[in-house]
Amino acid sequence: MAAGSSNYWEDLRKQARQLENELDLKLVSFSKLCTSYSHNNSREGRRDRYSSDTTPLLNGSSQDHMFETMAVEIEQLLAKLTGVNDKMAEYSSTAGVTSINAALMHTLQRHRDILQDYTHEFHKTKANFQAIREREDLLGSVRKDIESYKSGSGVNNRRTELFLKEHEHLRSSDRLIEETISIAMATKENMTSQRGMLKSIQSRVNTLANRFPALNSLIQRINLRKRRDSLILGAVIAICTILLLLYAFH
Repeated sequence: MAAGSSNYWEDLRKQARQLENELDLKLVSFSKLCTSYSHNNSREGRRDRYSSDTTPLLNGSSQDHMFETMAVEIEQLLAKLTGVNDKMAEYSSTAGVTSINAALMHTLQRHRDILQDYTHEFHKTKANFQAIREREDLLGSVRKDIESYKSGSGVNNRRTELFLKEHEHLRSSDRLIEETISIAMATKENMTSQRGMLKSIQSRVNTLANRFPALNSLIQRINLRKRRDSLILGAVIAICTILLLLYAFH
């Protein structure tokens, strides 16, 4: 009976790890798709005066389809991982043995934290993609209005020139924002790869902590300092981004 229960728990852990690995790969590809979408639309905007509108629309439609497909796949993986975590929670609540149950709860909490991180990262990347797409749609509409006005009037009057200068200023600010987003995405990918290494190290440290309870207080202090450093880093990145936006629009 105990052996069967142990095998059931190990099967759940294997399923959770497999789903976490698949989600990690999917989220990296999802993030790269968001970055490439921004860069492609920027290049298409620069070629707009020399080419027709057909190619950008096809490229945008194809990338939108890829985005929707990957979003659905990631949501399905998150749902599966949530189901596995729920099964692990149900099993740990009925394990019966106090010492074993404490170890199971510790493992379950670690998998829940990973699920929460992946869910937050997915929603953040999805929101960034949608914001970029809306911005590109708005700029595309402005370009079409400019071309329509120029073709209808046939004369580049002063109002058109001022409008074009303002549009170029917006494009310059947009490129600066894209560069900032690209740097942030590259930093995120680097941190994602480092997170995998830290997870492995943390798993080993947690194993040692379970064997040697005296290390628990040290691990808690390390975790508190890590959270503090993360908050400081996030605040610095936010301040830098705000300063860049202020500089771009002023």
